[in-house]
Amino acid sequence: MEKELVKKKLYKDIDRSLLKAIPNPSKGAYEIKIKIPEFTFLGVHEQPDFATVYLTFYPNGKIIELKSLKMYSYHLRDIIVSYERLINIMYDDLMAVYDPERLRIVMVCNPRGGISSKLCIDSDWKARGGEERFKDWIGNQEDTWDVLM
Repeated sequence: MEKELVKKKLYKDIDRSLLKAIPNPSKGAYEIKIKIPEFTFLGVHEQPDFATVYLTFYPNGKIIELKSLKMYSYHLRDIIVSYERLINIMYDDLMAVYDPERLRIVMVCNPRGGISSKLCIDSDWKARGGEERFKDWIGNQEDTWDVLM
C-alpha cells in the first residue's frame, strides 16, 4: 500500500468565497461585535496555533452571515500560515466581501513557548486608509490587552 501524499495548504489557498453577505436590515448606524473563541490554524512549523478573534464591525449595505464566517474559520484550521500574515488576509477578505464602514480585528494568540501575542488591525487607522474618526482605540491599548488576556 503506497503512502498517500497530502497536499499542504498554504496561505494562498485561503478561500474568500466561503464568506457570504446578507443585506443590512437597517439604514441606521450600529455596531456588531463578534467573538470567535476557538480559532485554530497551523503555524509555520505546522503545529496548531490557537487564538480568540474579536471582530468589531460597523456595517454599510451588507452584514456578515455568521454561518459563512464559521465555515471560513473552520477552513483555516488546515492552512499553514503565520498569525501575522493571517490577520492581514482575514482583514483583506472581510473588507472585500462586506465593505464595512469600519472593521477592527483583534487576534489574541494563546501562549507559545511562554510568550503571548495580540495583533490588531483597524480600518479607521490612517495607515490603513482610514480617517481616524472613531479614536476609541487611542490610549486604551493596555486596558484592552488586560481585558482580552
